[in-house]
Amino acid sequence: MSIYQELLARERDGQPIKVGVVGAGQMGFGLISQISRIPGMEIRGICDVNMEAAERASSYYQSKVTNKHPVLVSSDYRKVIQSDEVEVIVDATGIPEVGANISLEALRSRKHLVLLNVEVDITIGSIMHNWFTSAGLVYTGSAGDEPAATLELYEFAKTMGFEVLVAGKGKNNPFIPNANPDTCKEEALQKRMSAHMLAAFQDGTKTMAEMNLLSNATGLIPDKIGMHGVEAHLETVADKLNLQENGGVLNQFGVVEYVKGLAPGVFVIVKSELEPVDAELRYLKVGKGPHYVLYRPYHLASLETPITIAKAVLHHDTSIHPLGAPVSETVAVAKRDIQAGEAIDGIGGYSVRGVLETHQEMKKYSHIPIGLISGKIIAKRPIRQGQFLTLDDVELDPSTTVWKLRALQDRLFSN
Repeated sequence: MSIYQELLARERDGQPIKVGVVGAGQMGFGLISQISRIPGMEIRGICDVNMEAAERASSYYQSKVTNKHPVLVSSDYRKVIQSDEVEVIVDATGIPEVGANISLEALRSRKHLVLLNVEVDITIGSIMHNWFTSAGLVYTGSAGDEPAATLELYEFAKTMGFEVLVAGKGKNNPFIPNANPDTCKEEALQKRMSAHMLAAFQDGTKTMAEMNLLSNATGLIPDKIGMHGVEAHLETVADKLNLQENGGVLNQFGVVEYVKGLAPGVFVIVKSELEPVDAELRYLKVGKGPHYVLYRPYHLASLETPITIAKAVLHHDTSIHPLGAPVSETVAVAKRDIQAGEAIDGIGGYSVRGVLETHQEMKKYSHIPIGLISGKIIAKRPIRQGQFLTLDDVELDPSTTVWKLRALQDRLFSN
Protein backbone atom coordinates (compact mmCIF):
# COMPACT_ATOMS: atom_id res chain seq x y z
CA MET A 1 0.00 0.00 0.00
CA SER A 2 1.35 3.45 -0.92
CA ILE A 3 1.87 6.22 1.63
CA TYR A 4 -1.02 8.10 0.06
CA GLN A 5 -3.35 5.11 0.46
CA GLU A 6 -2.22 4.68 4.05
CA LEU A 7 -2.98 8.33 4.74
CA LEU A 8 -6.44 7.92 3.20
CA ALA A 9 -7.02 4.96 5.51
CA ARG A 10 -5.96 7.06 8.49
CA GLU A 11 -8.41 9.73 7.38
CA ARG A 12 -11.27 7.21 7.09
CA ASP A 13 -10.47 5.67 10.47
CA GLY A 14 -10.25 9.05 12.22
CA GLN A 15 -6.62 8.43 13.23
CA PRO A 16 -4.64 11.25 11.63
CA ILE A 17 -0.91 11.75 12.13
CA LYS A 18 -0.68 14.57 14.67
CA VAL A 19 2.08 17.06 13.88
CA GLY A 20 3.81 19.77 15.89
CA VAL A 21 5.89 22.39 14.07
CA VAL A 22 8.58 24.49 15.75
CA GLY A 23 9.34 27.51 13.60
CA ALA A 24 6.63 29.36 11.67
CA GLY A 25 8.83 31.29 9.26
CA GLN A 26 8.95 30.79 5.52
CA MET A 27 9.55 27.02 5.63
CA GLY A 28 7.32 26.31 8.61
CA PHE A 29 4.42 28.37 7.29
CA GLY A 30 4.61 26.65 3.90
CA LEU A 31 4.58 23.23 5.56
CA ILE A 32 1.67 24.09 7.85
CA SER A 33 -0.32 25.42 4.90
CA GLN A 34 0.35 22.29 2.82
CA ILE A 35 -0.76 19.91 5.58
CA SER A 36 -4.23 21.50 5.42
CA ARG A 37 -4.64 19.65 2.10
CA ILE A 38 -3.18 16.28 3.10
CA PRO A 39 -5.52 13.47 4.20
CA GLY A 40 -4.74 11.62 7.40
CA MET A 41 -2.45 14.35 8.79
CA GLU A 42 -3.23 17.29 11.04
CA ILE A 43 -1.41 20.17 12.69
CA ARG A 44 -1.91 20.02 16.46
CA GLY A 45 0.84 22.37 17.67
CA ILE A 46 2.76 25.42 16.40
CA CYS A 47 5.64 27.17 18.16
CA ASP A 48 7.57 30.30 17.27
CA VAL A 49 9.39 32.85 19.41
CA ASN A 50 7.37 35.38 17.41
CA MET A 51 3.85 34.67 18.63
CA GLU A 52 2.40 36.78 15.82
CA ALA A 53 3.96 34.41 13.28
CA ALA A 54 2.70 31.34 15.13
CA GLU A 55 -0.83 32.77 15.42
CA ARG A 56 -0.81 33.73 11.73
CA ALA A 57 0.15 30.19 10.72
CA SER A 58 -2.49 28.68 13.00
CA SER A 59 -5.23 31.01 11.76
CA TYR A 60 -4.41 30.29 8.13
CA TYR A 61 -4.36 26.55 8.74
CA GLN A 62 -7.69 26.61 10.61
CA SER A 63 -9.28 28.64 7.82
CA LYS A 64 -8.44 25.93 5.28
CA VAL A 65 -9.47 22.75 7.11
CA THR A 66 -13.00 21.42 7.51
CA ASN A 67 -12.32 18.91 10.29
CA LYS A 68 -11.21 21.42 12.90
CA HIS A 69 -9.29 20.47 16.03
CA PRO A 70 -7.66 22.78 18.57
CA VAL A 71 -4.11 23.84 17.65
CA LEU A 72 -1.78 24.56 20.55
CA VAL A 73 0.06 27.81 19.82
CA SER A 74 3.00 28.74 22.03
CA SER A 75 6.34 30.53 22.12
CA ASP A 76 7.68 27.66 24.25
CA TYR A 77 8.82 24.69 22.13
CA ARG A 78 8.59 22.40 25.16
CA LYS A 79 4.83 22.84 25.44
CA VAL A 80 4.29 21.76 21.84
CA ILE A 81 6.72 18.83 22.05
CA GLN A 82 5.31 17.59 25.36
CA SER A 83 1.69 17.83 24.22
CA ASP A 84 -0.22 14.54 24.18
CA GLU A 85 -1.87 15.80 20.99
CA VAL A 86 1.45 15.70 19.09
CA GLU A 87 3.28 12.53 17.96
CA VAL A 88 5.88 13.89 15.54
CA ILE A 89 7.85 17.14 15.65
CA VAL A 90 9.18 19.20 12.75
CA ASP A 91 12.13 21.49 13.52
CA ALA A 92 11.85 24.34 11.01
CA THR A 93 14.12 26.78 12.85
CA GLY A 94 17.45 26.48 11.01
CA ILE A 95 19.38 27.43 14.17
CA PRO A 96 21.87 24.90 15.63
CA GLU A 97 21.41 25.80 19.30
CA VAL A 98 17.61 25.85 19.04
CA GLY A 99 17.70 22.61 17.09
CA ALA A 100 19.87 20.96 19.74
CA ASN A 101 17.35 21.82 22.44
CA ILE A 102 14.43 20.67 20.29
CA SER A 103 16.22 17.37 19.61
CA LEU A 104 16.80 16.67 23.29
CA GLU A 105 13.22 17.54 24.24
CA ALA A 106 11.78 15.41 21.44
CA LEU A 107 13.95 12.49 22.57
CA ARG A 108 12.93 12.94 26.20
CA SER A 109 9.26 13.20 25.21
CA ARG A 110 9.55 10.17 22.89
CA LYS A 111 8.48 11.98 19.73
CA HIS A 112 9.77 11.35 16.21
CA LEU A 113 11.79 14.29 14.85
CA VAL A 114 11.83 15.63 11.28
CA LEU A 115 14.48 18.24 10.53
CA LEU A 116 14.17 21.28 8.31
CA ASN A 117 17.34 22.30 10.12
CA VAL A 118 20.34 20.98 8.20
CA GLU A 119 22.53 23.28 10.31
CA VAL A 120 22.01 21.26 13.49
CA ASP A 121 22.04 17.94 11.62
CA ILE A 122 25.59 18.45 10.31
CA THR A 123 26.76 19.44 13.79
CA ILE A 124 25.29 16.72 16.04
CA GLY A 125 23.35 14.46 13.66
CA SER A 126 25.51 11.39 14.23
CA ILE A 127 24.87 11.22 17.96
CA MET A 128 21.22 12.25 17.73
CA HIS A 129 20.42 9.61 15.10
CA ASN A 130 22.19 7.06 17.29
CA TRP A 131 20.18 8.04 20.38
CA PHE A 132 16.81 8.27 18.62
CA THR A 133 17.33 4.87 16.99
CA SER A 134 18.28 3.32 20.34
CA ALA A 135 15.07 4.75 21.80
CA GLY A 136 12.96 3.26 19.00
CA LEU A 137 12.31 6.69 17.47
CA VAL A 138 12.90 8.25 14.05
CA TYR A 139 15.39 11.08 13.52
CA THR A 140 15.40 12.25 9.92
CA GLY A 141 16.16 15.04 7.52
CA SER A 142 13.34 16.19 5.28
CA ALA A 143 12.29 15.22 1.80
CA GLY A 144 12.34 18.29 -0.43
CA ASP A 145 15.61 19.62 0.91
CA GLU A 146 18.40 19.09 -1.64
CA PRO A 147 20.26 16.45 0.42
CA ALA A 148 17.27 14.11 0.60
CA ALA A 149 16.23 14.85 -2.99
CA THR A 150 19.76 14.00 -4.17
CA LEU A 151 19.83 10.89 -1.97
CA GLU A 152 16.68 9.65 -3.74
CA LEU A 153 18.54 9.80 -7.05
CA TYR A 154 21.67 8.27 -5.50
CA GLU A 155 19.76 5.29 -4.10
CA PHE A 156 17.75 4.95 -7.33
CA ALA A 157 21.00 4.65 -9.25
CA LYS A 158 22.68 2.33 -6.74
CA THR A 159 19.63 0.08 -6.63
CA MET A 160 19.92 -0.36 -10.40
CA GLY A 161 23.59 -1.29 -10.06
CA PHE A 162 25.16 1.90 -11.39
CA GLU A 163 28.38 3.35 -10.05
CA VAL A 164 27.74 6.88 -8.74
CA LEU A 165 30.66 9.14 -9.63
CA VAL A 166 29.27 12.49 -8.42
CA ALA A 167 26.15 13.55 -6.51
CA GLY A 168 25.08 17.13 -5.99
CA LYS A 169 22.85 20.12 -6.51
CA GLY A 170 22.50 23.29 -8.47
CA LYS A 171 23.16 26.50 -6.54
CA ASN A 172 20.13 28.76 -6.42
CA ASN A 173 21.80 32.03 -5.45
CA PRO A 174 24.88 33.92 -6.66
CA PHE A 175 27.92 33.13 -4.53
CA ILE A 176 28.72 36.25 -2.48
CA PRO A 177 31.24 35.11 0.18
CA ASN A 178 30.92 38.21 2.36
CA ALA A 179 27.12 38.55 2.22
CA ASN A 180 25.53 39.60 5.52
CA PRO A 181 22.07 40.63 6.74
CA ASP A 182 22.67 44.26 5.77
CA THR A 183 23.69 43.50 2.18
CA CYS A 184 20.72 41.09 1.90
CA LYS A 185 18.12 43.25 3.61
CA GLU A 186 16.35 44.69 0.56
CA GLU A 187 16.17 41.39 -1.34
CA ALA A 188 15.05 39.57 1.80
CA LEU A 189 12.19 42.03 2.26
CA GLN A 190 11.12 41.53 -1.35
CA LYS A 191 11.17 37.76 -0.90
CA ARG A 192 9.53 37.91 2.55
CA MET A 193 12.30 35.90 4.12
CA SER A 194 14.83 36.34 6.91
CA ALA A 195 17.87 38.42 5.94
CA HIS A 196 20.03 36.01 7.95
CA MET A 197 18.67 33.07 5.96
CA LEU A 198 19.32 34.80 2.65
CA ALA A 199 22.84 35.71 3.77
CA ALA A 200 23.50 32.03 4.56
CA PHE A 201 22.34 31.13 1.05
CA GLN A 202 24.45 33.78 -0.65
CA ASP A 203 27.66 33.30 1.33
CA GLY A 204 27.59 29.59 0.47
CA THR A 205 27.02 28.21 3.97
CA LYS A 206 23.70 26.60 3.10
CA THR A 207 25.11 24.87 0.02
CA MET A 208 28.11 23.60 2.00
CA ALA A 209 25.85 22.34 4.79
CA GLU A 210 23.51 20.58 2.37
CA MET A 211 26.35 18.75 0.66
CA ASN A 212 27.77 18.01 4.13
CA LEU A 213 24.57 16.19 5.05
CA LEU A 214 24.58 14.30 1.74
CA SER A 215 28.21 13.33 2.36
CA ASN A 216 27.38 12.00 5.84
CA ALA A 217 24.48 10.00 4.41
CA THR A 218 26.39 8.41 1.50
CA GLY A 219 30.09 8.38 2.34
CA LEU A 220 30.86 10.55 -0.70
CA ILE A 221 33.38 13.32 0.07
CA PRO A 222 34.21 16.79 -1.26
CA ASP A 223 36.93 16.53 -3.93
CA LYS A 224 38.62 19.59 -2.42
CA ILE A 225 37.94 21.99 0.42
CA GLY A 226 34.90 24.06 -0.57
CA MET A 227 34.20 21.88 -3.65
CA HIS A 228 34.68 23.18 -7.20
CA GLY A 229 31.37 24.91 -7.97
CA VAL A 230 31.75 24.72 -11.75
CA GLU A 231 29.40 26.47 -14.14
CA ALA A 232 27.62 23.95 -16.34
CA HIS A 233 24.29 22.87 -17.80
CA LEU A 234 22.76 19.46 -18.28
CA GLU A 235 24.68 18.72 -21.49
CA THR A 236 28.09 19.79 -20.14
CA VAL A 237 28.11 18.88 -16.45
CA ALA A 238 29.34 15.28 -16.95
CA ASP A 239 32.31 16.55 -18.94
CA LYS A 240 33.22 19.26 -16.44
CA LEU A 241 32.83 16.92 -13.46
CA ASN A 242 35.22 14.38 -14.94
CA LEU A 243 38.75 13.53 -13.88
CA GLN A 244 41.47 16.04 -14.74
CA GLU A 245 43.17 13.58 -17.09
CA ASN A 246 39.89 13.41 -19.03
CA GLY A 247 39.54 17.20 -19.30
CA GLY A 248 37.50 17.75 -16.16
CA VAL A 249 38.27 19.32 -12.78
CA LEU A 250 38.11 16.34 -10.40
CA ASN A 251 40.99 14.61 -8.65
CA GLN A 252 38.81 11.58 -7.91
CA PHE A 253 35.30 10.17 -8.23
CA GLY A 254 32.96 9.38 -5.36
CA VAL A 255 32.36 13.04 -4.50
CA VAL A 256 29.68 15.58 -3.64
CA GLU A 257 29.56 18.80 -5.64
CA TYR A 258 27.50 21.88 -6.44
CA VAL A 259 27.03 23.36 -9.89
CA LYS A 260 26.12 26.87 -10.99
CA GLY A 261 23.54 26.47 -13.72
CA LEU A 262 21.48 23.45 -12.66
CA ALA A 263 19.37 25.16 -9.99
CA PRO A 264 16.88 24.37 -8.59
CA GLY A 265 17.60 20.76 -9.48
CA VAL A 266 19.68 17.91 -8.07
CA PHE A 267 21.70 15.30 -9.95
CA VAL A 268 23.90 12.23 -9.92
CA ILE A 269 26.47 11.29 -12.54
CA VAL A 270 26.65 7.53 -13.10
CA LYS A 271 28.35 4.95 -15.27
CA SER A 272 28.20 1.22 -15.97
CA GLU A 273 31.11 -1.02 -16.89
CA LEU A 274 28.67 -3.38 -18.65
CA GLU A 275 28.73 -2.76 -22.40
CA PRO A 276 25.07 -3.83 -22.97
CA VAL A 277 23.92 -1.47 -20.20
CA ASP A 278 26.02 1.39 -21.59
CA ALA A 279 24.56 0.75 -25.04
CA GLU A 280 21.02 0.80 -23.67
CA LEU A 281 21.59 4.08 -21.86
CA ARG A 282 22.69 5.64 -25.14
CA TYR A 283 19.69 4.07 -26.93
CA LEU A 284 17.39 5.55 -24.26
CA LYS A 285 18.97 8.96 -24.94
CA VAL A 286 20.18 9.43 -21.36
CA GLY A 287 23.38 10.93 -22.77
CA LYS A 288 26.35 10.31 -25.01
CA GLY A 289 28.26 8.33 -22.38
CA PRO A 290 30.28 6.91 -20.87
CA HIS A 291 29.05 9.06 -17.96
CA TYR A 292 25.34 9.81 -17.66
CA VAL A 293 23.44 12.47 -15.71
CA LEU A 294 20.28 11.55 -13.83
CA TYR A 295 18.61 14.86 -13.06
CA ARG A 296 15.61 16.02 -11.05
CA PRO A 297 14.85 19.59 -12.12
CA TYR A 298 13.20 20.71 -8.88
CA HIS A 299 13.07 20.31 -5.13
CA LEU A 300 9.99 21.50 -3.26
CA ALA A 301 11.53 22.27 0.14
CA SER A 302 9.04 22.15 3.02
CA LEU A 303 6.15 21.24 0.71
CA GLU A 304 7.65 17.74 0.54
CA THR A 305 8.20 17.46 4.30
CA PRO A 306 4.81 15.73 4.85
CA ILE A 307 6.20 12.74 2.93
CA THR A 308 8.93 12.41 5.56
CA ILE A 309 6.45 12.90 8.38
CA ALA A 310 4.36 10.06 6.98
CA LYS A 311 7.38 7.79 6.46
CA ALA A 312 8.47 8.36 10.05
CA VAL A 313 5.10 7.54 11.62
CA LEU A 314 3.76 4.92 9.18
CA HIS A 315 6.96 3.08 8.21
CA HIS A 316 9.38 4.04 10.99
CA ASP A 317 11.70 5.14 8.19
CA THR A 318 13.82 8.18 7.32
CA SER A 319 14.35 10.33 4.25
CA ILE A 320 18.01 10.98 5.07
CA HIS A 321 20.24 10.46 8.09
CA PRO A 322 23.97 10.11 8.87
CA LEU A 323 25.37 6.64 8.25
CA GLY A 324 27.46 6.81 11.42
CA ALA A 325 30.46 8.95 12.28
CA PRO A 326 30.74 12.28 10.45
CA VAL A 327 32.29 12.02 6.98
CA SER A 328 32.48 15.76 6.26
CA GLU A 329 32.23 19.01 8.20
CA THR A 330 31.18 22.57 7.42
CA VAL A 331 33.77 24.74 9.16
CA ALA A 332 33.85 28.44 9.98
CA VAL A 333 35.77 30.93 7.81
CA ALA A 334 36.00 34.64 8.60
CA LYS A 335 33.93 36.94 6.34
CA ARG A 336 35.81 39.99 7.55
CA ASP A 337 38.76 41.03 9.68
CA ILE A 338 37.96 40.32 13.34
CA GLN A 339 39.81 41.93 16.24
CA ALA A 340 40.89 40.29 19.49
CA GLY A 341 38.12 40.52 22.10
CA GLU A 342 35.41 40.97 19.48
CA ALA A 343 32.19 38.95 19.64
CA ILE A 344 31.58 36.60 16.71
CA ASP A 345 28.09 35.78 15.49
CA GLY A 346 27.03 32.61 13.71
CA ILE A 347 25.39 31.30 10.53
CA GLY A 348 23.93 33.97 8.27
CA GLY A 349 25.51 36.75 10.28
CA TYR A 350 28.33 39.25 9.88
CA SER A 351 31.37 37.26 11.01
CA VAL A 352 31.69 33.79 9.46
CA ARG A 353 30.57 31.58 6.60
CA GLY A 354 30.75 27.81 6.20
CA VAL A 355 33.12 25.85 3.97
CA LEU A 356 32.94 22.08 3.39
CA GLU A 357 35.87 19.75 4.04
CA THR A 358 36.32 16.17 5.20
CA HIS A 359 36.09 15.31 8.88
CA GLN A 360 39.73 14.22 8.75
CA GLU A 361 40.78 17.60 7.36
CA MET A 362 38.85 19.35 10.12
CA LYS A 363 40.69 17.31 12.74
CA LYS A 364 44.07 17.77 11.05
CA TYR A 365 43.81 21.56 10.94
CA SER A 366 41.77 21.99 14.17
CA HIS A 367 39.05 23.83 12.28
CA ILE A 368 35.76 24.64 14.02
CA PRO A 369 32.36 23.33 12.83
CA ILE A 370 30.26 26.40 12.06
CA GLY A 371 27.36 25.04 14.10
CA LEU A 372 29.46 25.60 17.24
CA ILE A 373 29.69 29.33 16.58
CA SER A 374 26.79 29.80 18.95
CA GLY A 375 26.34 31.64 22.21
CA LYS A 376 29.07 33.94 23.50
CA ILE A 377 31.96 33.45 21.07
CA ILE A 378 34.94 35.76 21.52
CA ALA A 379 38.03 36.17 19.34
CA LYS A 380 41.20 35.48 21.33
CA ARG A 381 43.44 37.10 18.74
CA PRO A 382 43.09 38.96 15.42
CA ILE A 383 41.55 36.90 12.62
CA ARG A 384 41.98 37.85 8.97
CA GLN A 385 39.21 37.81 6.39
CA GLY A 386 39.22 34.41 4.66
CA GLN A 387 40.99 32.69 7.57
CA PHE A 388 39.71 29.30 8.79
CA LEU A 389 38.89 29.61 12.50
CA THR A 390 40.66 27.30 14.98
CA LEU A 391 40.46 26.80 18.74
CA ASP A 392 43.56 28.99 19.02
CA ASP A 393 41.56 31.85 17.48
CA VAL A 394 38.30 31.80 19.45
CA GLU A 395 36.82 30.92 22.81
CA LEU A 396 33.77 28.69 22.28
CA ASP A 397 30.81 28.71 24.65
CA PRO A 398 30.66 25.40 26.58
CA SER A 399 27.37 26.41 28.20
CA THR A 400 25.43 25.87 24.95
CA THR A 401 23.51 22.65 24.39
CA VAL A 402 24.97 22.22 20.91
CA TRP A 403 28.53 22.43 22.30
CA LYS A 404 27.79 19.80 24.96
CA LEU A 405 26.19 17.42 22.47
CA ARG A 406 29.02 17.90 19.98
CA ALA A 407 31.55 17.10 22.72
CA LEU A 408 29.67 13.87 23.44
CA GLN A 409 29.52 13.06 19.73
CA ASP A 410 33.26 13.60 19.36
CA ARG A 411 33.90 11.16 22.21
CA LEU A 412 31.37 8.60 20.97
CA PHE A 413 32.82 8.55 17.46
CA SER A 414 36.45 9.21 18.41
CA ASN A 415 37.61 6.03 16.68
